[in-house]
Amino acid sequence: MKVSLKWLKDYVDVNIPVDDLAYKLTMAGLEVDEVETVGAGWDNIFIGKVLGLDKHPNADKLQLATVDLGQEQWTMICGAPNIAPGQKIAFAKVGARLYDGDSGKLEKLKPVKIRGVRSEGMVCSEKELGISENHEGILVLPEDAPIGKPLADYMGDTVLNVSVTPNRPDCLSMIGIAREVAALTGADLHLPEAQYQEQDVSAEDMISIEIVDPDLCPRYSAGIIQNVKIAPSPQWMQERLLAAGQRPISNIVDVTNFVMLEHGQPLHAFDYEGVKERKIVVRRARDDEKLVTLDGQERQLTSEMLVIADEEYPVALAGVMGGVESEITERTTTILLESANFNNVNIRRTSFKLGLTSEASSRFDKGISPDLTIPALHRALDLMSRFGGGGIARGIVDSYPGLPGQKQPVSLSEQRAKQVLGVDFGIDRIKEALEALGFSCEHTSNSELSVWPPYWRTDIKLADDLIEEVARIIGYDQIPTTMLSAEVPHHEPTPLRLLHEQIQDILAGCGMQEVINYSLTSRDMLEKTRYQGEFGEPLRVANPLSRQQEFLRVNLRGGLLKVFANAERHQDHGIMMFEVGKVYLPRQSDLPYERETLGGILGGPRSGRSWLGDEGYLDFYYAKGILETLFERLGAEARFEPSNDPILLPGRTASIPIDGGNAGVLGELHPHIAAEFDISYEPVCLFEVDVDKLLPFSERTKGFQALPRFPSNDHDLALLVDTDIPAQRILDIVHGYPQVKSTTVFDVYTGEQVPRGKKSLAFSIRYYSPEHTMTDEEVDKIQERILAELRKEVGADIRQ
Repeated sequence: MKVSLKWLKDYVDVNIPVDDLAYKLTMAGLEVDEVETVGAGWDNIFIGKVLGLDKHPNADKLQLATVDLGQEQWTMICGAPNIAPGQKIAFAKVGARLYDGDSGKLEKLKPVKIRGVRSEGMVCSEKELGISENHEGILVLPEDAPIGKPLADYMGDTVLNVSVTPNRPDCLSMIGIAREVAALTGADLHLPEAQYQEQDVSAEDMISIEIVDPDLCPRYSAGIIQNVKIAPSPQWMQERLLAAGQRPISNIVDVTNFVMLEHGQPLHAFDYEGVKERKIVVRRARDDEKLVTLDGQERQLTSEMLVIADEEYPVALAGVMGGVESEITERTTTILLESANFNNVNIRRTSFKLGLTSEASSRFDKGISPDLTIPALHRALDLMSRFGGGGIARGIVDSYPGLPGQKQPVSLSEQRAKQVLGVDFGIDRIKEALEALGFSCEHTSNSELSVWPPYWRTDIKLADDLIEEVARIIGYDQIPTTMLSAEVPHHEPTPLRLLHEQIQDILAGCGMQEVINYSLTSRDMLEKTRYQGEFGEPLRVANPLSRQQEFLRVNLRGGLLKVFANAERHQDHGIMMFEVGKVYLPRQSDLPYERETLGGILGGPRSGRSWLGDEGYLDFYYAKGILETLFERLGAEARFEPSNDPILLPGRTASIPIDGGNAGVLGELHPHIAAEFDISYEPVCLFEVDVDKLLPFSERTKGFQALPRFPSNDHDLALLVDTDIPAQRILDIVHGYPQVKSTTVFDVYTGEQVPRGKKSLAFSIRYYSPEHTMTDEEVDKIQERILAELRKEVGADIRQ
């Protein structure tokens, strides 16, 4: 919300410095993100009066304008079509810094000679001053603008960019901010009152209103103004709209925008002649209906959307944007002015579905009060009659099917306020703070109040809401700092969080980079990662922000693949990434199971270009080595067994059993999946591990292990086995002997030198005894027993 200080002073006496005002608003929950100064660079620019115009002697389209600055007169060349004698204008002297009308760059004004005539000054347009993009003519100031006064003193302004929280739609208005300033500073509040004469003809005789769907439109108010003349709005109104970021259009449209910004109630002006049968019908759209909105786009409507219609067709998209058929044009003479209240959830959904947001929808979707419609309508009719010259039909048409019952007060006790805030402000000070915000308060006892929230505050429901208001207005800095009244709680260890940090440290030490993805994903991403509903239908967000964030993720794969594909486009070296986060597995009639999961992805060259040569690519075995390092550091006993997965390459996929249960999967990405994500690296390896399965190992106490007293004895063993025998099966048999300390596969061979259907596996086996140095004879005997068992179990033979 852009808050013009000049505009704000129309409603409240601002008697403190701007920086102090910004601080008070921020501390009260209305954060001021930025303070802009309009006119800060308007040096050497003054208010002047055009005394006369003479033709340029050598140019038909240029004129020589004589401008009076009070103490001096200047003559310069001007080509603006709208300049005329008697006008008050903005005159820039040589040295002023102005925006170039063509390039938009800020440049210093210099004297120029055009067709033989020297010009030392300029009559400025709005674009040259940086006010707007209007460069069609010069800026014409009001007749009462003082000649010779610096323009910055007359038109300069300070604009506060205020960030308004969703629960405070009342502060999306100048009056709402003024109420806050008055309460915070103790300044007087003076709000505008609508006063106008009405004609004999009744508004009810000219228009009827039917609300077919009161659940979506609790209130619809309307007024009529006849014989208006479409013209520019007054300069002061245009200045205020520009300061708020709005583009002035015409007197009627500008009034609707001005009152919306002033009161926080969106309005819409219809051309009365465009409403057939003189009837407004507020209803749900039909699935086959279309509407061309004011931005020129044809919108396909659905029955979930609310429209403002006449007896035949929709004329506006309720709470979002009007239609071109009833748009205000230069030929418009009679205005139907709408001031309505709509269901905030429906407006939000409609706006999201159509990808169409507006200043109106951004207010309606936060839930403004239905009691705003009448004050805003009266104010707008008043301004339209003054600046449009029309006559206002008698009365207004007000349909209010959502009229609530009598409002009940909220009870607030001094004790509850003290309990929440930790300080006793006293009931009288509490009452004073609330009344400064417009609340009505009555004592029910010496320490209790009955409080009625004002009609514009839709966010107040509970006593604690009132206590928050008290703290805001009195000031959080007025709450004293005290020591804790109880003992500081003892540290409660969280094993899962500690395991999470361990995994991060280990994988980072392996050269991997951590990424963090959103927990929400899309249907398309679920399909790309071949989720087949193993856990049931993924949980869908009831009101998703976008189609890309519609479902809770059931794995980490989609996010990792997307990030990997993006990283691949920006670098040409190896990529190793991991993520530790929750996945949400659906359960029938229950909340989802939130499983802590580790995911990783890697691919590309192991190192960059080097004179040392090519070190190969990050592959399945590199990924397997990272996981083995992780499991070893955590003390987990993991295995790798052949497996299948929908997105991984058959024959290059392994499950990871840990402690009798499957803890994850590792494999090379299938080329078809890589193509769907536009990944060109090959191979790309992916792994996922259930972190919960690692938790028991991280909680175990790790004991001290002394250095070996005796040397180990290393022997090699080359075996011929069938090609379908995995190396892991042989390792399991070898590790069954207590004297074997470790085993490493150092060679795998298939080819002409081994029989068809066979492969050669070479192992380096390390033997060790904690009691003595093992001799070769001892090792040979153990290795013979191992070989005998391998012949029996897997049909292995010694490779000659």
